[in-house]
Amino acid sequence: MVMEPPPFSAMGTVDRTEVIRSSSSPVFSKIFLVDYYFEEVQRLRFELHDISSGNNGLRDADFLGAMECTLGQIVSQRKLTKALLKQGNTAGKSSIMVTAEELSGNDDYVELSFSARKLDDKDFFSKSDPFLEIFRVNDDGTESLVHRTETVMNNLSPIWKSFKVSLNTLCSGDHDRELKCTVWDWDSNGKHDFIGEFQTTYKEMMRAEQEGKQIQWECINPKYQMKKKNYRNSGTVILNHCKIIKMYSFLDYIMGGCQIQFTVAIDFTASNGDPRNSCSLHYIHPYQPNEYLKALVAVGEICQDYDSDKMFPAFGFGALIPPDFKVSHDFAVNFDEENPECAGIQGVVEAYQNCLPKIQLYGPTNIAPIIQKVASSASEEMHTKEAMEYFILLILTDGVITDMADTREAIVHASHLPMSVIIVGVGNADFTDMQILDGDDGILRSPKGEPVLRDIVQFVPFKDFKHASPAALAKSVLAEVPNQVMDYYSAKGIKPKCISDYESSRTFSP
Repeated sequence: MVMEPPPFSAMGTVDRTEVIRSSSSPVFSKIFLVDYYFEEVQRLRFELHDISSGNNGLRDADFLGAMECTLGQIVSQRKLTKALLKQGNTAGKSSIMVTAEELSGNDDYVELSFSARKLDDKDFFSKSDPFLEIFRVNDDGTESLVHRTETVMNNLSPIWKSFKVSLNTLCSGDHDRELKCTVWDWDSNGKHDFIGEFQTTYKEMMRAEQEGKQIQWECINPKYQMKKKNYRNSGTVILNHCKIIKMYSFLDYIMGGCQIQFTVAIDFTASNGDPRNSCSLHYIHPYQPNEYLKALVAVGEICQDYDSDKMFPAFGFGALIPPDFKVSHDFAVNFDEENPECAGIQGVVEAYQNCLPKIQLYGPTNIAPIIQKVASSASEEMHTKEAMEYFILLILTDGVITDMADTREAIVHASHLPMSVIIVGVGNADFTDMQILDGDDGILRSPKGEPVLRDIVQFVPFKDFKHASPAALAKSVLAEVPNQVMDYYSAKGIKPKCISDYESSRTFSP
């Protein structure tokens, strides 16, 4: 029995497992390495074949079934179990379970603190002004400066400030890589006096920390060592602490159980044109989806893989709504204010299409109310100590907004919450003024001057992708989301849920 997982969009096989003989419940040891991209729908197809004894080829093998899914579905659930479908897509009694695990990189940081004792005095009228430099020794023998401490003036036993550096920068992820450390006496003319040097490794420093031992190195000046018979050292350097700071990835949070809460807001202002007219941006063509639907499906198709219940709130703004036909900027598209959620992206599409004949397009184009509504839900997540829910608001609009000041205020407030805002400009309007909301060209500020805590807005005009695939639009607007998620949780010091649960059980277990 053998399994192979070709990508759904291609006929070629990526790889295949080993063959397991005479087993109806095989557990394959083969690991498939796949590059993961949140902003793309990565379709996979797993096929299971029964290979008869003495024949390892698939040409004569019996097809047992197949399973199709996306990589997003696998990583969001960590273990995905689905029925194997036979010819004709009929489900049998067999199922397949696929487990995902992220290959960890070297994105962690290490915090280091050093001090020294009895350094050589290089100054005539005062004591030395020492500073420490740490170099990484590269594979080709060259040296790269990793960190230079501040200078401690007039002190032969300095205590330098602690500092943080990534493991990639410190040792290229190689814990045994040599680190060359040099101590200098600072001079204002830039011609610093050499005091001494020593060598170490990250592994040596970390082992001492783990064993609770203080480690120190003799600071050696090679010239003095050669010339002076009784030379011992030019002082000692002490490691005060070496602490690992774990940097969690986007997948750590997603695979730890963090759900993406996807919300849609649709512009129903009169500038879209009468939906009954084929020139309207809201015109429902029997064969061709309009730009609102194209953008909605492109982004929603990706986000839905990260929401377990597949229920998505959908709101409208800028329309006169029944029964009293007063203007609203945050009404439920399904007209159920108590439960604005729709079943799946298709449910959002149907609610949008059904509401068009029942409302009157009006104005103005105000989006601050809908940002505030989603921010209200996201603010409840602020009080938890686990990464449970992150909110993505997709706003689809046909023109420049009329409540820019209120919107800037709402975005600055939302930047403190587990929330991102994606704005897609539909139609051919001039969206130049909308670029101010996207912090790429500078820091967005509220009317009072308060800056955003972090960049949470991505604005894209749909016309830039009119002749591209929907996947290109989704890739553009969602590419920044993983970093936005990590920035929020890391700034708050919030760990992925599964790690928090493990550490809690380890701490409190009898």
